[in-house]
Amino acid sequence: MLTLDQINAAAADEFVTLLDGSYEHSPWIAQRAAAFRPFASLAQLKLALAGVVREAGREAQLALVRAHPELAGKAMVSKTLTTESTDEQGKAGLTECNAAEFTRLQQLNTEYNAKFGFPFILAVRGPRGLGLNRTEIIATFARRLDHHPDFELAECLRNIHRIAEIRLDDKFGHSPDRGNQVWDWAEQLAVHSDPGYAERGELTVTYLTDAHRACAQQLASWMRVDCGFDEVSIDAVGNVVGLYHGSDPQAKKLLTGSHFDTVRNGGKYDGRLGILVPMVCVRELHRQGRRLPFGFEVVAFAEEEGQRYKAVFLGSGALTGHFDMAWLDQKDAQGIPMREAMQHAGLCIDDIPTLQRNPTDYLGFVEVHIEQGPVLNLLDLPLGIVTSINGSLRYAGEIVGMASHAGTTPMDQRRDAATAAAELALFAERRAGAEPHLVATMGMLEVPNGSINVVPGRCKFSLDIRATTDAVRDQCAAEVRHELQQICARRGLHYRLEETMRSAAAPSAPVWQQRWEQAVQAMGLPLYRMPSGAGHDAMKLHEVMPQAMLFMRGLNAGISHNPLESITNDDTELCVRAFLHLLDQLALELP
Repeated sequence: MLTLDQINAAAADEFVTLLDGSYEHSPWIAQRAAAFRPFASLAQLKLALAGVVREAGREAQLALVRAHPELAGKAMVSKTLTTESTDEQGKAGLTECNAAEFTRLQQLNTEYNAKFGFPFILAVRGPRGLGLNRTEIIATFARRLDHHPDFELAECLRNIHRIAEIRLDDKFGHSPDRGNQVWDWAEQLAVHSDPGYAERGELTVTYLTDAHRACAQQLASWMRVDCGFDEVSIDAVGNVVGLYHGSDPQAKKLLTGSHFDTVRNGGKYDGRLGILVPMVCVRELHRQGRRLPFGFEVVAFAEEEGQRYKAVFLGSGALTGHFDMAWLDQKDAQGIPMREAMQHAGLCIDDIPTLQRNPTDYLGFVEVHIEQGPVLNLLDLPLGIVTSINGSLRYAGEIVGMASHAGTTPMDQRRDAATAAAELALFAERRAGAEPHLVATMGMLEVPNGSINVVPGRCKFSLDIRATTDAVRDQCAAEVRHELQQICARRGLHYRLEETMRSAAAPSAPVWQQRWEQAVQAMGLPLYRMPSGAGHDAMKLHEVMPQAMLFMRGLNAGISHNPLESITNDDTELCVRAFLHLLDQLALELP
């Protein structure tokens, strides 16, 4: 097996030879990366190689892609694949294709090359390194045919870096065992899904459904049996709370966690990553028989997404003392009040006020989370430092005009509610696009009882505005509201607009942000600081104690709230190691 000492000490030619095969038929990548030695970690080496490709320019990148063989293509049939490619395609079962699968792959190869001019690249050993199955490969192949050529080239390069990463792991004998554990737990947790979605193989876990309660029980079991938490409970709002005592039971505690509910047809890692990573950290501490000079409390928050009831942050809000008991009367789409759902789940509603934490008992709150965006992916960075969580505003609105015959109503006499909403959406897009770190989205547009031959008389819509500061967010919201008023006045319409959520921006506490930065640097990785455009439980805890977040990149251009949301075991291993480093560093800092 290779070692870092070995490649750092090697002559330039030997360095290239030692890394031969990491990138298919492309020794120039290692040749250029040799200049960046010494490497302090395997992660730093991988990053240097990816950086060489990123800086090489489009023609060199295209040549790298074209150096790779087609999947189940001519090279496989003629047995002229490299040893590495033979092993990878074999583990994915591509050498065992039946006639229909082989024909389909050949057809896809032909269509793909005709559209893009380079071969389809997929890391067929997958995010866990065990190999994708042929059904997954064919589905991914077909899906990516719809990409824009520039996006698809970038996707090919991302997959090439993943292929190289797995090959380098093999060369160095590196097994990301802790990342594998997080990945495996996430897969097992994803078995539970709400009715109507489970039958279609979709992941949906909403507050206090049977699937939700099954997830809570599974997390509690892992905490007790697999991880060695000292105390594990499910509290009055359904949070799963695990406590690992410090060497001094009276010492302050570090709080961490995230949510385990999901959006409808969502991904496996949004929220759940921030539960499973610290669970693995506790498992490591327990295996070592080690106690920290502070308590470590991990909370799997029961609700954050607002999918079943209008209220959000039910789990973390209970800890901060902001659970509004009036929420208990809210009803879901089936007319079930929250109070009834809680009673059915066996929760003690009267105990909700007792869940509020005393901030003086805690050192602070930290959270790790999948990025839910493309930035880290574009930069080939596995980890990023969150500087602030954007403040957000949400509205539910409706524009009301007059439904009329589409054929007989002249264009200048229409009171069209849908085109007014469209005009507002375009204004919001322009306004938010004119300022950095400001976004505005009208994600829901509905014409109730709409018909192809009727001018829309009503249009319901949602409005979501987020920014790194509350002042920027509020200014945008004021201008959008004014524009709505002007549009409706000009078009002879009227409207209603209800504010449904307001969350303040949550800048990271400098000292805790610095601890995450030290942890990332200890992995041999550069620092990349970025705001979070998504809402997180950390923004609720920010109201009562210092907080800071660490982002981990996702695959598929960082897509989230989507079944394509994915992570790699290698990135997750780095995330676990960074968290352990933060715990170690904090232990050294405390008297």
